[in-house]
Amino acid sequence: MTALMLCIFVLGYLGIALEHNLNVNKAGIALVTGVLLWVVYIAASPGIIPVFSPDEFDTYISVNNLGGLSLREQYISFVSNFQLLEQIGDIAEILLLLMGAMTIVELIDVHGGFDFITSRIKSRNKHKLLWIVAFLAFFMSALLDNLTTSIVMVMLLRKIIANYKERWLFGSIIIIAANSGGAWSPIGDVTTIMLWIKGNITSLPTIVYLILPCLVSLIIPAIIASRLLHGILTSPDYKDEVPEIFDVIGVKGRLSILIGGILCLLSIPVFKSVTHLSPFMGGLLALGVLWIYTEVMYSSIKNIEESIKFRVVKVIKHIDMGTILFFLGILLSVGALQCAGILSRFGVFLDDNLHNPYMITTITGILSSIVDNVPLVAAATGMYPVADPAMAAVAADLEYLSMFVQDGMFWQLLTYCAGTGGSILIIGSAAGVVVMGLEKINFMWYAKNISLMALTGFLSGVLVYYLQTLIFF
Repeated sequence: MTALMLCIFVLGYLGIALEHNLNVNKAGIALVTGVLLWVVYIAASPGIIPVFSPDEFDTYISVNNLGGLSLREQYISFVSNFQLLEQIGDIAEILLLLMGAMTIVELIDVHGGFDFITSRIKSRNKHKLLWIVAFLAFFMSALLDNLTTSIVMVMLLRKIIANYKERWLFGSIIIIAANSGGAWSPIGDVTTIMLWIKGNITSLPTIVYLILPCLVSLIIPAIIASRLLHGILTSPDYKDEVPEIFDVIGVKGRLSILIGGILCLLSIPVFKSVTHLSPFMGGLLALGVLWIYTEVMYSSIKNIEESIKFRVVKVIKHIDMGTILFFLGILLSVGALQCAGILSRFGVFLDDNLHNPYMITTITGILSSIVDNVPLVAAATGMYPVADPAMAAVAADLEYLSMFVQDGMFWQLLTYCAGTGGSILIIGSAAGVVVMGLEKINFMWYAKNISLMALTGFLSGVLVYYLQTLIFF
């Protein structure tokens, strides 16, 4: 049965990777894969649970007084009422935080908040503009998701760059910057959020130890790309249609939503540190506060048509639910493989054959340029538990195990590699896919002109992190 589960997972993975060739949305494939894996697992549970979860199973049956049920019924109850619900709880934490953050970002965007940033970029010097765009995308994606950052920055490029080939080069740097910027912030990327919520990493050490490698992974490609640019930009004939709501709420109203939204996003890690509650609670609180603010703002404006208002109930319909459902399907799939013991066995295989966290995480990063980084990171968390003092006390190799403690080298480097490795190919990240779609960037053009510089930046960041460990760890 485990072989059947692996076949289903591999076929699902291929379906996701070939989404554009099949013309089937990857969210649908992920959901089918996730559910099928749990169906096979619960059918095979009598042969799997006694091997991989005997203690948990015995405790569950004892605590819930289920000894009177048949053994088959006990296994079904354990899977459906304990393991599945536990997985759903972990997944819900991630998805609820994502939904809250995405709604806040959408609120800022529809009220023109990001225009205050992009409208101030006036330079027509290609070299100077490249660095402005790169660093702006880098720091924006630390607060927003890299998908939103890429969309905002591409819209900016269309206003100031006429030549499409030059936009392709700038857009490629945006992809690298957005992925690099999201990797050093606990709320900057889906994979970083996953590791943060699960307790593999915490906020301050992640920022301190990863910001320099992430900067290097951007700066190296940007230096190479700047050598390909010459002269002054020719601006296109571009005219925006300004939504009516911009005039109604005025500059102060739009600015207040931008500042309020950013403060709400920044408050999420603070909320977790102060209350010790899951970050999704902070995300929901932040969304609720901004929701109330916008409602009060609209109520204070007289003689305004309801149709032009961007209330939260209207904005929330525009968040990318396809992405949310894709993550749900992928995380369900990985959860089934974890409960079936497949991931733990693969982790043992890697330990026996590689036993090198640097190599494992670097390979993971390179793989994330081909396949989605979400299941790769989810698989890694299933293969390797966070080490605790009890594990260290009985460890044969204490130095190796220390790399897997909270904020250990393995988890920090996995965060970096999974976040930045997706830039090596244009299909390796959400930022790459959206820029590819918006600007019609050719896959082979990116592979020929950008992939090597992105790989160079990626490996340079790994080297910088390694040098940091020699100094600080």
